[in-house]
Amino acid sequence: MTQLALDIPEEETVTQSPAEVDLAVSVLNAAGGDPLVAIRSLLADADFLRDQLWIASNLMSKGISRGWKPKYERVS
Repeated sequence: MTQLALDIPEEETVTQSPAEVDLAVSVLNAAGGDPLVAIRSLLADADFLRDQLWIASNLMSKGISRGWKPKYERVS
C-alpha cells in the first residue's frame, strides 16, 4: 500500500490546517476518489502511529515524561 500524499499547500503544514482545507476531501483526492482505499490507508497510518507511540513510550524514561503515559486510543 502506498502512502497518501495530501494536497495541502506547504505554507499551511507548519501548524494545524486552517478551516478552508478539508482534510477529508484531501484524503479522498489522494486515494483517487476511492473511499475504501482512503479508509485502508488511514487505518494503516493509525496502526503505524500506535506502534511508534508504543516504542517511544517504552524507550522513554519515567523521569523525562514526568509520569505522563500515552493513550493508544482516542477518548471521546
